[in-house]
This record gives sequence, structure tokens and C-alpha cells, in this order.
Amino acid sequence: MGMSSTKEEKEELATALDGARARTLALLEPVPLADQARQVSRLMSPLCWDLGHIAHFEELWLLRTVADAEPSDGRFDDVYDAFKHPRRDRPDLDLLGPVEAREFAADVRKRTLDVLGDVELDGPDRVLADGYVYRMIAQHEHQHDETMLATIQLMEDLAHPLAHQDGAPGATGGSAGCSPREREVMAFVDGGPFVMGTDDRRWAYDNERPGFEVDLAAFWIDTHPVTNGAYLEFIEAGGYQDRRPWSAAGWEWRTEAGLSHPEFWRMTPGGWERRRFGRWEPLPPAEPAQHVCWYEADAYARWRGKRLPTEAEWEKAASWDPSGEVKRPFPWGHEPPTPARANLAHTVSGGRFAPDPVGSHPAGASPWGCGQMVGDVWEWTASDFAPYPGFEPFPYREYSEVFFGSEYKVLRGGSWAAHPSVAARVTFRNWDHPLRRQIFAGFRCARDA
Repeated sequence: MGMSSTKEEKEELATALDGARARTLALLEPVPLADQARQVSRLMSPLCWDLGHIAHFEELWLLRTVADAEPSDGRFDDVYDAFKHPRRDRPDLDLLGPVEAREFAADVRKRTLDVLGDVELDGPDRVLADGYVYRMIAQHEHQHDETMLATIQLMEDLAHPLAHQDGAPGATGGSAGCSPREREVMAFVDGGPFVMGTDDRRWAYDNERPGFEVDLAAFWIDTHPVTNGAYLEFIEAGGYQDRRPWSAAGWEWRTEAGLSHPEFWRMTPGGWERRRFGRWEPLPPAEPAQHVCWYEADAYARWRGKRLPTEAEWEKAASWDPSGEVKRPFPWGHEPPTPARANLAHTVSGGRFAPDPVGSHPAGASPWGCGQMVGDVWEWTASDFAPYPGFEPFPYREYSEVFFGSEYKVLRGGSWAAHPSVAARVTFRNWDHPLRRQIFAGFRCARDA
């Protein structure tokens, strides 16, 4: 009998599921029910849709697929299908309210755990092998938790308790107090082949597989993400009014939107501020810039005489150990992620609910000396979202395959709002439209050697 059918393995899967649910409910608890039911922005779903979708997705895979169970309600296959209804239209659907969605999620979870006790995990079924489908569902819920945090951030009039999570950043190093420009140091990454992607079938999604060799020319990459202070120099130098550093599409977007700074920033008589979960506070210059879109990141990089790294460059700088010509699962090595190594959503409370200052978490540096490559902010890359050689959609086309193309740019590294089970591994790929700013995204720059 394989390891995946042991009692310990099933307890591990149940713990992963319960951890995701505890985080979901903790994020929603302080939000008034009326706010959970309303649409804050056409870019986002009502929070109660996310919760209903989480429960329906779990029922679809862990009850109907695994145990051939009947659906709780036939209409949910339509209402909670993310591909049938764009976010802007979801408030008009026959949704479960916040209380009803929570009850539905609790009922599904009880039945899921009952099924888990009897299911066979070491048979020939690839979906069940090594508990993959259970890990997929836990990751899916954590990904929606980050989406819900983005929705809560868009609530201008909600003084959410998250705004008061002002504890000291975790595991900072002495360099955290350096000036924004001092931190724009670059690391040299040798040319040559490395292994991109992974063959892991326990946690990795289909778009991360299979592992394959990529031969890169040598390049330079920033040792840390671009800070608010450094990005402010771009603003104050007239970067939003200067056509030259912008791509044609980026300049058209900026002009039509009439934008002059990142989302959730404002200039006041007392200086620049940023809004964090309903509260305005002074702009922290040493934190990585976030809520910038790909167009803004690309323009800044050009303005500095640099460029955005390709996702292959990003992954090599984050994972490849030249001393042993071996790939690390995490930038720091093989040990599991901890708050000392990366600012991720390690706990239900989630820490500071903000990026840590640049220079924090020196224990999480990659072999090339690149810090904070996991956690803090998602990092835009120059690459379009595309399949790897030998890609196979699994277990369904709609997770990755339908998004491949030039309309989406790849982000890497996870944010402070991403759970370690999702974003700690260096192979995880995120993607979004190049104009998206509500996500917790920043960037670092690169240049040719």
C-alpha cells in the first residue's frame, strides 16, 4: 500500500483543507454581511460569490468526481461557473447570500471529510494519486482568499481590521533601512542551461509541468523588488507624462485612463499616502511598490535603462544553484517556508497584510543573492503566458490552457497575501492582463549582461 493511503497522509490532507477554510472565514468575519453581498468593483465578484464558488468547486471535485455524489443544487453548475459569467455580471445571478453560502460550504466540507476517510489514494486514478485533487482544492481556496483580499482592499469606505495589523515586519535584516536607490543593486546570473518547471504531481499545477532545460544568456537582475521610494522618483521625474518610456499599448492605456500614479496612492499637503484596507497612511518608501500594472512596471524599467526579466530569467535567479547545478524548490533551499524566509500568508491572521521593507528576510535569499523573490509582491515578467514543451492539461482545460496567449503576462513569486502552499514554490505561475492594478503586484528589473 502506498504512503498516500496512510492515516497520516489523510490527516495531512484534512489539515490542508481545514487551514484554508479557517483562513477564508477569518477574512470574511469582520466584513458586514451587506458588504459581503455587494459588488465593490466590476473587476471583482461579490464576496459571497467567491465563497459559494469555493464550496461548489469542492463539491464538484471531492464529492461528485471522487464519490459520484449528486449535486446539492443543479443551478450552481451555472451560477458558480467562473467561465460562463464574467465578474461584472455575477451580482445579477441567483447567488446564495453570505449566510447561506457559509452554510453550503460547511455542509460540503463535512461530507468531503466523510468521503476522505474511505477513499483510496494509491490507485491508478491520476486525480486521486498522492492526494492531488485534495491539494488542488486547498490551493484553490487559498487563491480565492487572495482574490477576496483584493476585493476588500477596493472597499474605500470599509475600515477593515486588517488595516490595523501593524506589527513589526518579520525577520528584517540590517539592509532594510537602506535608501530606495541603494537597494537597486543588481546580481549577475551566469549564462548556461538550467531546468525550468517541475515534474511534481503532488502540488504543482499543469502549467508548471513538465520540467525542461532552458539555455539562457548571462544577465543582471535586481537583488530586490523596486520600492515605493524608487518608483516615486519615476513619478516626480514626470514619468507618467513622458511618452518615451512607455510601450504603445501602455501609453494608450495610461492616456485613456488619465493616470499619474499607482492605484491606492494619493498626494496630500503632508506628502504621499497609500490606502490599505480602508485607511490612508504615509507611503512607506522602503516597501516594495505594489498595485502597479505591467504597463507601469515596463515603463519604469525602460526609464531606468533596464527591462523586465523573462519568466525563465526570474526562475533561474530564484532557484538554480550553480555550485551543484541543481534546482531548489524554494530560493533558500529545500527547507519549508517560514516567516523568517518569506512574507507569505503563513497564518490565519496573515501577519502585517502588507509587503515587508526591502532587505527583510535575508534568510530567504536565492543562490545568486536575490532577496524576497517569494512573498511580499507578485512580480511582473516580460513573458506572455504560454505552455511549456510537453504541456498536458490536467485535470481540466479551464485552469490554464484557455488562458494561453499574448493577452496575459506572467507574474512570479507570490505576494504577502499568497499562502505558502500556493506560491512558495519557485515554479508557480500566475498570470493576468497587463492593465490589472488591483492585484498585489510589483516587479524587479533586469538587463542584458
